[in-house]
Amino acid sequence: MLTDTLEEPQQIPEATLLVSAPQTDRTFVVIPQAAPRRSPLSHICLLLGLWLAIFAASLWTPPLLDDADATHAQAAQAMARTGDWVTLHVDGIRYLEKPPLPYWLAAISLKLFGPGTFAIHLPIALAVLGLALLGYGWSRRIFDDQTALYTGIFTLTSAGVFLFTRVFIPEVLLSLFLCLGLFSLLRALDTGSRRHAYTLWIALALAVLTKGLIAIVFLSGVAALYLTLTGQWKMWKRLCPFSGLLLFLLIAAPWHILAGLRNTGGADGHGFFWFYFINEHFLRFLGRRIPRDYNKLPGYLYWSLHIVWLFPWSLFAPVALIEAWRRRRSLFAATSETQRTVLLLTLYSGLILLFFSLSTNQEYYTFPVYLPLLMLLAAALVQAEKKSDRALTRAVTSAHAAFAVIGLAIAIALGFGLWTSRHLAFVPDIGDLLAHRGVGDYTLSMSHFFDLTGPSFAALRLPASLAAIAFAVGPVSAWLLRIRRKHLASTLTVALTAATFLVAAHIALVRFSPMLSSHDFAERIQDLEHDGNISPSNQVLLYGDQAYGSSIPFYLGRQVSLVDGRSTSMLFGSTFADAPSIFVTHEQLLAQWGSGPRKLLFVPAERRDEVDHLLGKRQIVLDETSGKALVTDRPLDHPQAVDSRAIDLH
Repeated sequence: MLTDTLEEPQQIPEATLLVSAPQTDRTFVVIPQAAPRRSPLSHICLLLGLWLAIFAASLWTPPLLDDADATHAQAAQAMARTGDWVTLHVDGIRYLEKPPLPYWLAAISLKLFGPGTFAIHLPIALAVLGLALLGYGWSRRIFDDQTALYTGIFTLTSAGVFLFTRVFIPEVLLSLFLCLGLFSLLRALDTGSRRHAYTLWIALALAVLTKGLIAIVFLSGVAALYLTLTGQWKMWKRLCPFSGLLLFLLIAAPWHILAGLRNTGGADGHGFFWFYFINEHFLRFLGRRIPRDYNKLPGYLYWSLHIVWLFPWSLFAPVALIEAWRRRRSLFAATSETQRTVLLLTLYSGLILLFFSLSTNQEYYTFPVYLPLLMLLAAALVQAEKKSDRALTRAVTSAHAAFAVIGLAIAIALGFGLWTSRHLAFVPDIGDLLAHRGVGDYTLSMSHFFDLTGPSFAALRLPASLAAIAFAVGPVSAWLLRIRRKHLASTLTVALTAATFLVAAHIALVRFSPMLSSHDFAERIQDLEHDGNISPSNQVLLYGDQAYGSSIPFYLGRQVSLVDGRSTSMLFGSTFADAPSIFVTHEQLLAQWGSGPRKLLFVPAERRDEVDHLLGKRQIVLDETSGKALVTDRPLDHPQAVDSRAIDLH
């Protein structure tokens, strides 16, 4: 390994060599690398236990949510069913805005485990485990065992890592490949290993197939900054740029070429190349993407919400800042492997945070910085535990004090909600208890959390009780343990508190599922068909954009029609000549209603008034939940077999 530059004569072991780096004026001490250590079994078991409790236990529930979650699942489902591994389809329409790797993985999972929620959730959960183990291994090599354990724990118990893996989005996979690329970049430059260099190019190719050209921007950008600041440009050959680029193209290029050749002749003569590269990359960055269906966080929220996404470990950020300020000069010297890692992680995190502060963004876009920031926080906390430093001790104590205050405040708020709702009856459909404020017009992923009301606690008693107990006991206990210098026990107590809260949050999400998913409507249709109340040759329609009820076609496993739904993700694909005729106008719906095959129309809560005005008394309500409804155009074939509470003639 490389150690710091010698500043004074020291006794050097016989097996140690002094070498001068030809690219710089620095002299390094090169010590033969010790045999790699085995990962402590207790650490791996602890991390695996956390993953099983928080992520593996949630593989079956809740059902896929409407909007992006089930829309992306439909693309994987179509891939597994049709065998077309090049062009993504949603409800039979070309879906060209996304790279294919996450859908390949989900399609393979569907083939292995069959249709359902588990198969879609599994690749994301495994990626979380991979991210935690990568952070553990990297930190163990660069720092020490304690930092490695903390990194793994921080990753598995951070609020943002949990929250943004509840839906089928590619950010955790992107993070895994980008961080693997960062590690390989550092190792290739330090050792000249071709294996690490090629791993870098493979990771970059997989990242491009996961999220697009943004991966090239991030890895190449941070590599250029790092080489410039460390004066290592002359070491560029260690990255095997020519053979590595060829390997990258062999992995990443074929899909892009095939997708371009197979998808021509869309709107205004545009095909895949324009839509994917221009519209989905450059115009999205500029906020001019067509259609404009994205919101952007205000600047103050964009930056401050990272305290929430990395909670509770973000409370130790002052410790990391103190350490960074003290080491600011030696950091850019980068004469040790530890210093180079810290510099690389800092540059990478800063580049991504700055990039998305300028671009259109969603809350989860900065997910790739979570592991690097958590590694830095873990390293700083371990250093503070080892030192008898007044400033660091004060910062750690303040973090625990803040956590205790926040925990008690949360416990009191939850306790108050539980107390005030103690006489309220349990209501299975929590959607009826929400405010429906429409913060951000529901284009931000967190908008629904603003809908919570007091009576909703009656439907959330179990998760609210678990969270209240955890926050009432955990933070104070961790503080007391820290004061007694039982550092590991204190950190584990914080982790246990966070893990309990995340389990409670998952239970709450399951309770929210009738509002966030339309899975129950798909089950209702299947039950009616099974009982002979409706013919299997019915026609299912979704009113409005398919995102409103995207879980219905997934769980039904068949194509549906869209009334006034030629919008957002369905817009560009619908302009191709071979697009199926799934789009229905209001006039066509009225003309077909009551004739031909039975019509089953799903109506989202946002469009109920519009449908009532359009159809009036010509609709029969079969099911209703969270303001959403399933209506049909004629009486059931055997109405006596159906619960009369589910039928309402308007």
